Amino acid sequence: MKEIFKIYQVDEAEANRIADSENNIHQHDFEELIIGLEGKLEHFIDFKSEIYAAPFISFVTKGKTHRVKPHLTDGKCLFWVLRFKSEFIPETTFQLYNHFHDHATFSINYSTSFQRLILIAQMIADEMQEGQSDLGIVRQLLSTLFTMIESAYRKQFPEGLPTLSNSSTTFKNFLTILEENYRRPESVNFYAEKLFMSARGLNLICHQILQQSVSEIIETRKLIEAKNLLMNTDKTISEIGFELGYTDKAYFANVFKRKSSQTPSEFRADMKSIISK
Repeated sequence: MKEIFKIYQVDEAEANRIADSENNIHQHDFEELIIGLEGKLEHFIDFKSEIYAAPFISFVTKGKTHRVKPHLTDGKCLFWVLRFKSEFIPETTFQLYNHFHDHATFSINYSTSFQRLILIAQMIADEMQEGQSDLGIVRQLLSTLFTMIESAYRKQFPEGLPTLSNSSTTFKNFLTILEENYRRPESVNFYAEKLFMSARGLNLICHQILQQSVSEIIETRKLIEAKNLLMNTDKTISEIGFELGYTDKAYFANVFKRKSSQTPSEFRADMKSIISK
């Protein structure tokens, strides 16, 4: 996507067009928010496929492997789709990673709060249609929209959200370093030293924000990439394990099964079955 921000609607005609087109599993170089007003969304993400009936909220972070299929309900379908670059609202985007990393899509009650979300989305669309749209206004409206979504999310998952503090900056820096090094067999101490802190301190921050240890987060990131490679390449399991810093195929397979309840071969077979549908 070349634009820094884009908003549009998926209606019945667009849903039918998508259904008739080649709709492969893919990744974005941008963030995507979908607000479902009518119809259903079949969403393949986090290596599983589920169907959500409107009203719903879906947020897909940059780089997530996914596929959306809109479906009509009683002949109707209407989604707002907002796409934006991470740098458009960087702090909000970081918080969204924390809130939505395990729940990309969730149902929401059709209430006054949801109606307000629709109103703000319409205000954003109206501003973008102006001859010279003010992206500053759009940025503020988008941040407000996510604040309201976060409130709805907290009600939906009261135990699933961490409380962010000043340590969020350290955590954000950790994620950046992890993205550059997760393919290497680096220890927790490596990441702690890069951040000029102790391994214990980094673990405390990771537990505070994601309720996971540093090692668990590293393994999760490796697992996501392993799944992407199993699904999108013909590389052998040994090749994938070696590429992600595992020199022992058996150890890699054990870690994969422990975290995903499947062997790499079973996962690859399941994904081929899902994608072919």
